[in-house]
Amino acid sequence: MFTGIVQGTAPVVSIDEHPNFRTHVIQLADALLPGIETGASVAHNGCCLTVTAIQGNYVSFDLMKETLRITNLGELKPGDVVNIERAAKFGDEIGGHLMSGHIMTSAEIVKILTSEHNRQIWFKPADPELMKYVLYKGFIGIDGISLTVGEVTPTRFCVHLIPETLQRTTLGSKKLGQRVNIEIDPQTQAIVDTVERVLEKREAMAQIAQKTQE
Repeated sequence: MFTGIVQGTAPVVSIDEHPNFRTHVIQLADALLPGIETGASVAHNGCCLTVTAIQGNYVSFDLMKETLRITNLGELKPGDVVNIERAAKFGDEIGGHLMSGHIMTSAEIVKILTSEHNRQIWFKPADPELMKYVLYKGFIGIDGISLTVGEVTPTRFCVHLIPETLQRTTLGSKKLGQRVNIEIDPQTQAIVDTVERVLEKREAMAQIAQKTQE
């Protein structure tokens, strides 16, 4: 479990490529090392990965075929930087919103508007069906960052970023056309899916009642 509060960034120092599988190694800052061990969960751009080896500050993670397909982690090259969050512990402050680290889709950056103290970024999800879960002022996870949804259209949405977020995360260096990982707020998803099922059931019952009267 994660909170969407990025604790820092880490460079990818090496990648060992295999068919439909890769191992990448990142260099963690000293502040993120205490208590880390093999089997621990660490979010990379919001995607939960498991520690497989540790050598000083160099920590290894395995990425399976599905992870490479759905997320932007398969596009990484040595020297690229990822957002990092260690798994939350009971008693930790939840400054963002609860996140699972399970990425549902990716989204393309389609517009960037920059002002003196603010940046607005527009995203277009790869799976347009997921837009039903993106609600004005709702929560969303973007590359592991807990953010509030700004404006919403049928196919796109935006977020507003303060200087602190731009400085502490990789969103400050993102460019048009790049992909980000998206995690939908699970509570929003549950509510939307429940309402849809109730409405479908009511419609089916209404159709049955209409046929009975004919």
